[in-house]
This record gives sequence, C-alpha cells and structure tokens, in this order.
Amino acid sequence: MKRRILTNTTLIVGAFTLSPLSAFAQEATWQDSETWLPELMVTADKTQQTLSTAAVHATVYDAKTLQQDGVDSLAKLEGRVAGLSFQPFGQSAINSPVVRGLTANFNALSSSTLLMVDGVPTLTAQGFENNLVEIDRIEVLRGPQSTVYGRNAEVGVISIFSKDLTGDDKTILGMEVGSRDKERAQFSTSQTLLEDKVFVSLSGELFEQDGFIDNTTTGNKADDKERQNINAGLRWLVSDKTDVVARYRRQTYDDGAMLWGAPNGKRAIVASGTDSWNHSLGQTFSVNASHELPSGLRLNSVTAYNDYKDKVQQDTDFQPTENSYIGRDHHLRTLSQEFRLEGHLDQSDWLLGAYLEYQDHDLRTLSKTFFGLSDLQAEQTGNSYALFTNWTMPISHDFSMITGIRASRDKVKLKPSTEPEKSESWTELTPQLTLQYKINPHHMLYASYAEGTRTGGFNTVSPSVNYSTYDPEKNQSVEFGLKGDLSSKALRYTLAAYHMDVKNMQVMQMPTVGLIYLTNAAEATSDGLEMSLEYYFNENWSAEMGMAWNKTRFDHFMDGSKDYSGNRNPFAPEMNGHFSLRYESINGWSVAASVVGSGSVYLDAANKYQQDGYELIHVSASYPLTEKASLSAYVNNLQDRQFDAVGYQNGYVTVYSPPREYGVKFTLEL
Repeated sequence: MKRRILTNTTLIVGAFTLSPLSAFAQEATWQDSETWLPELMVTADKTQQTLSTAAVHATVYDAKTLQQDGVDSLAKLEGRVAGLSFQPFGQSAINSPVVRGLTANFNALSSSTLLMVDGVPTLTAQGFENNLVEIDRIEVLRGPQSTVYGRNAEVGVISIFSKDLTGDDKTILGMEVGSRDKERAQFSTSQTLLEDKVFVSLSGELFEQDGFIDNTTTGNKADDKERQNINAGLRWLVSDKTDVVARYRRQTYDDGAMLWGAPNGKRAIVASGTDSWNHSLGQTFSVNASHELPSGLRLNSVTAYNDYKDKVQQDTDFQPTENSYIGRDHHLRTLSQEFRLEGHLDQSDWLLGAYLEYQDHDLRTLSKTFFGLSDLQAEQTGNSYALFTNWTMPISHDFSMITGIRASRDKVKLKPSTEPEKSESWTELTPQLTLQYKINPHHMLYASYAEGTRTGGFNTVSPSVNYSTYDPEKNQSVEFGLKGDLSSKALRYTLAAYHMDVKNMQVMQMPTVGLIYLTNAAEATSDGLEMSLEYYFNENWSAEMGMAWNKTRFDHFMDGSKDYSGNRNPFAPEMNGHFSLRYESINGWSVAASVVGSGSVYLDAANKYQQDGYELIHVSASYPLTEKASLSAYVNNLQDRQFDAVGYQNGYVTVYSPPREYGVKFTLEL
C-alpha cells in the first residue's frame, strides 16, 4: 500500500511540476476563453493584496467552498491545504498545527503556526479552533511570518475573517442530522441598526454527537461530544474616515473522553472506571478601529482579550479501577494591543507597527500514577513588546523588493506554588527580505529570506528539573517560488521550494524513566516542495490540487545517551495533499468529491511509534429547494479508513482516528 501511494504521488507531483511550463507554451490557446477563476485577496504582510501578486505561498478558501467540501473545523483543513496537518491529539479545541515539518508540544503553551481570528492571535494549541460559522474566508500563509505577525508565526499563519458588516441584512437558519445521532443547529443574522452607520451580527451553534468508543464498565460511549458557540459583532461607521468593529466569541465544550485507548487493547474499546471529560471554555473580545488621516496615512488599532479555560480529566489506564489519570485546570488570559500606521512614499508602500501584550496564566496539572497523586500549581505571567516595519519598494518596472524587521522583547515569570518565583527574558531581531520579478502580467517569480521565532518558556510540569527554562526556537528560511495564471484565468498555480535551518529546537527529552521536560537540545534542517493548482474546465467543472513534500531531520539531538541525529521530526509527514473535483450547475445544485492523503508520521523522537499514512475520500452535494432554502449532504471518510496513532505519549496511548461520518443539512434564509 505504501509503495502504491508513493508511486501515485510521484506521478502526480511530476505532472503538477510540468503544468506551469505547459501553461507558458499554451497561453495563446486560451486567449479567447472566458474568465472563470475569480481574483482572490490575501492579507500577506497585513496588507490587502491579490493572491496572484503576493510573494508567498498562500491558500484562500471562501465560505462557499468550505461548505461545499464539508469543512466545518480547522482539523478538516488537514491535507486540503498542502503542507498543513495537525498532531493526532484526540481532544476537542486543542490543535497543534504542523507546517513545513515543524510543530510544538502543547505543554509549551505556544504554537509554531499562528492562528488569527479577526486580528486576534491565539498563541497556544489550547483554543486553536473555530466553528467556521458566518465566516467570509480562511487564509493560510506558509513560511516564516514573524516579522509582521510576531512570535509563534514561525512557519506560517492561519487567518480567519468573519463576514463584513456592510448592511446586507439577512437571517439564515441551519439544521443538520448525521451519523452517531449527530445534531447541529446553526443560526446567523446581520442587521442594520442605523442606516449607513451602525450594523450588528449574531451567529451561533448547538452541536451534539454520540461517540464511537465503547466503555464496557459504564455501558456507554466514552467520547460523546457537545458544544455551543456564539459570535457577535458590532460595526460603527463613525465617519467616512473612521471605522470601528467590536466582536465577541465564545466556545464551550461538554465532551466525554479523548479519543484514547490502550495500545494493546481491542480497538475503540475501553473499560474506564475513572470519569473522563472536557469542560473547556474559550472566549475573545476585540475592537478593531481604523482611521484615515488627512495626510493620506491610515492608522489601525486592534485591542484584544483572549480567555481560555482548559479543564480536562482523562483516564490513562483504561481499567475499571482508578490506577492512573491526568487532569488540567488551566486558565490562560492574554491581553494585546497592536497599532499599525500605513502610508506611501513615492512609489513605495510602508507599514510601521507596535505590539504590546500581557499574559496571566493560572496553571494546574494533576496526574495520578501507581506512585501517588501529583498536583502541580503555578502562576505564569509575561510581557511582550515589539516594534516592526515592512516596506514594498519597486526597483524597476519588473523588479520589486519587500523588506522588514521586527525588534521584540519577551519576559516571562513563573511562580510555582511551592517554589520561589523565576523569571527569564529574551530580545529578538527578526528580519525578512523578498525579491519579486514579474515575468509578464500573468507569471511571477520570487525569492525570499525570512526568520521565524517560537517563544521560549518554563517547564511548568517538571519540578524534578527545577522548572527549567527553554529558549525561543529560531528558524532561518530561504524560499523560491513561481506563481501565476493563464491569460484567461482558467488556471492558477503556485510552486514553492524552501530550505530551513532550525536552531535551539524545542524538543522533549526523557533521560530517565519518569523524567520528561522540554529543552533546546536539537538542531534540524527542513527541505520541501509545495504545489497548488486550480483549474476550470468550463463554467461548471473545476478541479483543485495541492501537494507538499517535506524532509525534516534532526542534524543533532542527544537525549541522554541516546543519539537521535538523522531521525525524522515527530508528527511531520513527508507527503500530504489532496485532489478535488467540483461541478456547479447553472440551476444552483452542486456536487464535489475530494481525495485527501498523508504519509505516515512518527510520534516520538526515537522514531519508534507511528501513525500510518492514509487516503480518504470525501463527497458532498447541495440542491436548492427554493430561492431561500437548500439541502446538502456529505460523507467524510467514505471508505471508513482507520489510521490510528499507535504509541502516542511514548507508547502508553493509542489515539483513534474518527470513523466514516455522513449527514444531511437543511438551510433556510429568512
């Protein structure tokens, strides 16, 4: 199976690599064709640009496409965005992204890829989720983005944008039923309170679904899911120069157990006598204001408060008696303020910004083993300050240069309940430089050098090493890209090749049994190729393809007496991607099918445990019943493939892959 997957993938990559070259040769053939591909916008460098001219490998999906493909969570972007995957953790609202071979341990309270929701940063794997209700689009930027976006944008940024409050008054209701007694109710409304002045929006979701893991002790499913979400927005056009948008988001979870089981037990069967649950809650509040100054300058301000309660208990022996379990009761609070000033100087566009942040985290980690109960409590606080600038300057008619730098200062304090307070600080300079060459109006080359950083911190769950610190992880990246479209815009493509050197790599060390902590003990190299293509056969049929190959290896990693040099970085697939085919009728109905695949990943630095690779088929369809009502259906994982992560948590746990899922949704616009 693995050999067949590799062979097929090689053929696809080879054909995909040749497609842009054939595009140059065939361009004249398409001159008289219609234009089908819409021009998409992307906020690379925090400025609006067209996707075809942005010197970065970016993917943009609008709400319609996501709905057609049945994507209702960030985890379902895996593979659909070439080079993006997530660690197989098995708990709702915790997603550790993997991009270009790099990821972060969730205990580090950081991520290697930053999540931005309407300008609000999520800096941890906890709360790295969105229900995708009433959104406008998702943008995924690959490669280091720390110069403009700051820490934890080490290898990329996922940005989610809500629908604009523009006075398009409407109300939409949605009802969905599906496999395992799935029930989902959604609503969204946007209304004008004061003509051309004040607009509001409100959306929400209620979701329930039975689990698939049998608990023989209770006679019930162990992993039932339940969540509620609500999003509210208010826009005030103070004047024709001043615009203020306030937003509030809330996500609550009332789930059962994680998707965990014993590695040596029967699949999806546990006998847990210890109650397992996830009662997490996340909420954010933000105010985004912009003002055009008389001089032509534009001032932007984003004030944000992010509050997440990570409340979890999970049985880890999966037996009727209470032998071992883990628990977390974290309260993570982040207050941030960003100011950006944008302007023009001759033919150059420039941006100058300042960022301030305060963190206040109450941390509690419980674990029971055969040796007793451990209850670790600590308070962690931190401050971050940064100044950054970015310039886009034309060198000639065809050449332009994009350059920027960020100076940042981070300070973290940890006060364990039984130890004296500890503090550490870091100062970083993060530059980037991109050269862009316009081959012709439809094709462009770029070459970039960029540095990315992931914040340092304390080992908050490791008193045996005196809650030691680990420094920021640094990534130096060189990337070459080719992108463009045919003159008819029936085909759009991007090719990117990169090389990254990772210093002070944050890795998990286990020098003795029971002693686990994060440290900067490794260096690594990451090389890769990424390819994306969109093609419209005609006004009805379209196809999309994305492939990513990555090779991330430890150049040096000594874990006690164990030498892991040359091993693959955990959770990093060497290949992933997708192929999607869509048909949209002139009468409004549509069908879509996609194949999403990923190579195997190792779950530990020793490369002993792994999750097998997989190929999944997803299908979906929608049909308009009236001008205001529609019916849609989907099947995810049509073949009911199993790709469990066997040996997670250093061999103690299997994380089960979700089974086939199907459902029907009715949508009504009032």
